[in-house]
Amino acid sequence: MESMEALITQIQGLSGSVEDISHLHNLLKLTEESLQSEAPRLASFLGQLDPAKQSLGYLYILEAYTSAPISREQPSEFIMSVSTFINSCLAEQIRLAADKFVSVCKRFKDQVVLLQEPLRGVAPMRTAVQKLRSSSEHLTALHPDFLLLCLLAKSYKTGLGILKEDIFEIDQPRDFFLYCYYGGMICIGQKHFCKARELLRNVVTAPMSTINAIAIEAYKKYCLVSLIDNGQFSTALPKYTSSVAQRSLKNFCQPYIDLANSYSSGKISELESCVETNKEKFESDNNLGLVKQVVSSLYKRNIQRLTLTYLTLSLQDIANTVQLNTPKEAEMHVLRMIQDGEIFATINQKDEMVSFHEDPEQYKTCEMIEHIDSSIQRVVHSEDAIHEISLTNQYNQKRTGLKYV
Repeated sequence: MESMEALITQIQGLSGSVEDISHLHNLLKLTEESLQSEAPRLASFLGQLDPAKQSLGYLYILEAYTSAPISREQPSEFIMSVSTFINSCLAEQIRLAADKFVSVCKRFKDQVVLLQEPLRGVAPMRTAVQKLRSSSEHLTALHPDFLLLCLLAKSYKTGLGILKEDIFEIDQPRDFFLYCYYGGMICIGQKHFCKARELLRNVVTAPMSTINAIAIEAYKKYCLVSLIDNGQFSTALPKYTSSVAQRSLKNFCQPYIDLANSYSSGKISELESCVETNKEKFESDNNLGLVKQVVSSLYKRNIQRLTLTYLTLSLQDIANTVQLNTPKEAEMHVLRMIQDGEIFATINQKDEMVSFHEDPEQYKTCEMIEHIDSSIQRVVHSEDAIHEISLTNQYNQKRTGLKYV
């Protein structure tokens, strides 16, 4: 215990200048084994340190302390102490021992999930991501854990804040795939289907040497989201997709491919028959809610097709054409589509007639021009960065013979 007292004194005295912290870091590396052996008794020593000033030393002791099994009485105390540390620690210090910071934060995530209180972990984990990363373009090992907590807590908007940031710097490809999968599910929760499709496609087309469960689940959702987003799904994957994914994914997802084929017919009765046939499978995959949105999207697309042919149409005719049961159901669909900006129309309640109009946006406003220009610049920047990452990966693979898995 005397050695621990000496270590605390060194941490307190060597947490000021960059040179001192570098020297302290070397000393702390030598104490790792002894800290692990003292794990159950380290709580009292943490109380002697200021996490806002002595972050590196505090992190080493906290990581050792949290490596010990947590008793039933301790979880709330554990969550509180880690939350306090995350919120107060200095980013430039904890990045010196990034692996230990990641380890502590992952244990923190496991505890809030175990307690079924994921919301308690969302804000601290977001702070942890911000402190660990070197820039907003840097994907850390904590990004997937943060998004998972957002999913479990249904805090989708918080997760979207991270997903809006472009990622060009990746520590581990596997983290990127989990980030895309969880991110895709968050976007589904917010009905941002275009972004969800993009993220899920990244999982499906990622390099892999053997087929894995995450790719299979991503493929199923990728199929459903593609139908909702643009009304079609192609089983032909991009050429850069791994051969194992090209060969095997379809074999695990046949009900979803059948659903896509039924959807392409444009016939609601055929689609609903397919849903009923595979209902148990969709339900066991936790995708039945998304499947129901697929059915709803076909109603919408069939109504949108009517706008290309007719200027006015009765609600009864709309119901008959798109296979809705009553004019009232047709009215509800049309109203929802008008509110969402999916069609431009007015309903005459007295005559139960719908008048379809053209898109009033002529793309001439300053705001629209600025939006288009911003989108073009973003695409150009993304393509340049992706090309650079691709060249780097090709070089690393040739040099080391390694492949991302």
